[in-house]
Amino acid sequence: MTLIASDQLKVVIGLGATGISCAKQLAAQGERFVVLDTREAPANLAVFQRDYPEVKVILGPLDPDLLAASSEIVLSPGVAKDDPAIVFAVAQGVPLIGDIDLFCRRITAPIIAITGSNAKSSVTTLVGDMAREAGIDVGVGGNIGLPVLDFLEQPEKALYVLELSSFQLETTHDLRAEVACVLNLTPDHLDRYDNDFQKYYQAKHRVFKGCKKVVENLDDALTHPLVAKQVSITGFRMSESDFNIFGLINRTEQGVPREYLALAKQALMACDEILLPGRHHTMNALAALAIGHQAGFPMPAMLRAVKKFSGLEHRCQLVATKADVNYFNDSKGTNVGATVAAIEGLGATLAIDKKIVLIAGGDGKGASFDDLADPINKYVKSLVLIGTDATRIADAVSFGSVYYEKTMADAVLKSAELAQAGEIVLLSPACASFDMFDNFMQRGDVFSRAAENL
Repeated sequence: MTLIASDQLKVVIGLGATGISCAKQLAAQGERFVVLDTREAPANLAVFQRDYPEVKVILGPLDPDLLAASSEIVLSPGVAKDDPAIVFAVAQGVPLIGDIDLFCRRITAPIIAITGSNAKSSVTTLVGDMAREAGIDVGVGGNIGLPVLDFLEQPEKALYVLELSSFQLETTHDLRAEVACVLNLTPDHLDRYDNDFQKYYQAKHRVFKGCKKVVENLDDALTHPLVAKQVSITGFRMSESDFNIFGLINRTEQGVPREYLALAKQALMACDEILLPGRHHTMNALAALAIGHQAGFPMPAMLRAVKKFSGLEHRCQLVATKADVNYFNDSKGTNVGATVAAIEGLGATLAIDKKIVLIAGGDGKGASFDDLADPINKYVKSLVLIGTDATRIADAVSFGSVYYEKTMADAVLKSAELAQAGEIVLLSPACASFDMFDNFMQRGDVFSRAAENL
């Protein structure tokens, strides 16, 4: 393909997994396009050029004139849309889209769209499990698992359940979800949003554009959508259930009190039937039930899925028990809100005289750590800090028992010294991993191996 400025030429920016999936889809449709990447040597370059030798690839700084002359820009979520060349092209009227819009153009099946600062992957996976229990041919992907465009290489599903990041939603215009939900909102990725939480909020709320039904978290006012009155809204909360609200209800059986997931005044299943420990997993179950209810899933199928759900790797995952101390890998806790949820969720399961040893730290992405102070002071006995922003965390929480370690292995050894029988060692960093690791998965794996080898 020759590089000719034309109103028929599209531009794909980014040669990561999503960018390649976009390029594959455009090639399959016979579109004329070029691929740009700001990196000098993208990891996937050789394989892409082998598979698509006719596609021109341009590396280095983005060319504003090329972008302005294109018919459409397809932006990978890892590339910020405020690059001056992109801003220039958009100002000239060039449409800026992402992989989700490309996907929506090709399918007719309904979409359940789930976003939020935390618990996206767990709830998305659980909703997918509910659909399968109901006998629905479902595809689960997006920001988790399979890139959405890879679904187009298969026969169309009856339903798609998609986890969507704020970065994906920035360039999504035509989602029109059957059910849309923002699970929760706490500051995250503020380095991407000029330290402006309002921009992050606005990106997340794009999930509601054109949706038919909504699920909102009634414990988090920031998840409430501004939608037309005719849009059906169902809520969930960690307090008493009510009409059209999933929540909790207490029943006494043979003199023993028991807490239940509930809708209105109807008890659905006992909370102690959830396999995963922690109140945050109870909230995830309520969220998934509300989403499935809005999608029309039968209740028996949804409850079967909840009772079977054993969680995901790196998300409050029990990885070892040593000397009666449980080691939990929550490496996916990459922001303060996630770590608060993990501390409070697991802390509430402990005996009154038992505590958590928390391993935290990494790249804080410009966020404030102030909200960690209360849960740490309530549930944590010692804080073991690693990474670039270790001292910032310590300064924010003003906690008495703080230790600094240079490696994850040393942090686990120190935590093992500090924890007593019946207590918990929790890795929940409240930070990104890139200062010390390739990604959060590698960080979690290193923690898990160190715990297993104690």
